[in-house]
Amino acid sequence: MTALQANLLPEDAARALLVGRVWRPAPVDGPAVVAVRGGRVIDISAHAPTVADLFERSSAELLAIVREAEGEDLGEVEGLLAAALAGQPGPGGLRLLAPCDVQAIKACGVTFAVSLLERVIEEQAKGEPARASALREQLQATIGGNLSDIKPGSDSAMRLKAELVERGLWSQYMEVGIGPDAEVFTKSQPMSAVGFGAAVGLHPSSQWNNPEPEIVLAVNSRAEVVGATLGNDVNLRDIEGRSALLLGKAKDNNASCAIGPFIRLFDGAFSMDTLRQLELRMLIQGEDDGFELEGRSRMREISRDPLDLVAQTCGAHHQYPDGFMLFLGTMFSPIKDRDAAGGGFTHHLGDRVTISTPALGALVNSVQRSDQLAPWTFGVRALYNNLARRGLLAARDHGA
Repeated sequence: MTALQANLLPEDAARALLVGRVWRPAPVDGPAVVAVRGGRVIDISAHAPTVADLFERSSAELLAIVREAEGEDLGEVEGLLAAALAGQPGPGGLRLLAPCDVQAIKACGVTFAVSLLERVIEEQAKGEPARASALREQLQATIGGNLSDIKPGSDSAMRLKAELVERGLWSQYMEVGIGPDAEVFTKSQPMSAVGFGAAVGLHPSSQWNNPEPEIVLAVNSRAEVVGATLGNDVNLRDIEGRSALLLGKAKDNNASCAIGPFIRLFDGAFSMDTLRQLELRMLIQGEDDGFELEGRSRMREISRDPLDLVAQTCGAHHQYPDGFMLFLGTMFSPIKDRDAAGGGFTHHLGDRVTISTPALGALVNSVQRSDQLAPWTFGVRALYNNLARRGLLAARDHGA
């Protein structure tokens, strides 16, 4: 394994089962489902025209296709990753895409005690970063020691809730942080996520924002978790802080959701138990000011088990016939001052964000304004028109 692969792919990439998507130039002129084998990118679209279709196969079929199904060799994965980092097409004109397609993109909020405190601070600050520092000290002194070991929905959580109400410190974020019901929201639309090497977008009206490094689960229509990848749930602290009813504006904008580089499938070497012990590292590097900020999220500190979050998203109450991607939340809430004392952190355009963990590799993106990026034009209808032209669609029984 080369140095580039060691940094960007799983540390055990030789045995990891990796699925992704690439854009193939003319005459294909569309996306292809790929597997990574022996450092090569293999087009397996003939076996599954979409990633969502692939994940509907039985576990044995899914693993067999990714391990050994015949497909077209599109070149070395290293060249594809290096080109994506440089913002250029890879060998043969390939471009790396987000590894999901028609699945819903959902996200869980306030699943770590640290992020719970920061959401309350955003709410109390009414979107003004200058007020955050004093509020943080006050809240940590009052409740900081009471949250990290609390199980949401438990008797002790309900007693704490009653105490906070009595003190006048209750918040809607406390409700989803320690109450019985998780916050699950729609992060982005199917086909809208960007992948490794792409720019992520900030709404032009936001002046206080940050990345959110997260594990993202890949879940099929049967609510079976088939694998995991990395994600950046770009967060606009000022907009959501003004009102939680602005969550849609704060979370869902052009290129505001990054996922990748590949989905690693669960198998004997990688499982949900592995995921529960992962530690995510995040590095922000400023292009214009040399600023650097590191943060870490430890999955063992999550307040709700990932499978509980899946069950709260999908079940008898709500089905996802095309499957879904589920962001699990983050404990990373940057407070390091960047532009002014007491002003905390916010992005500068051109920032480079790297989210990594040895079991999944690294997701790297730059930061730009959402209104200055290329418009999103290739949606679900365009995908199926393209697949039909390529003869990849066949009648399938989805139980409809």
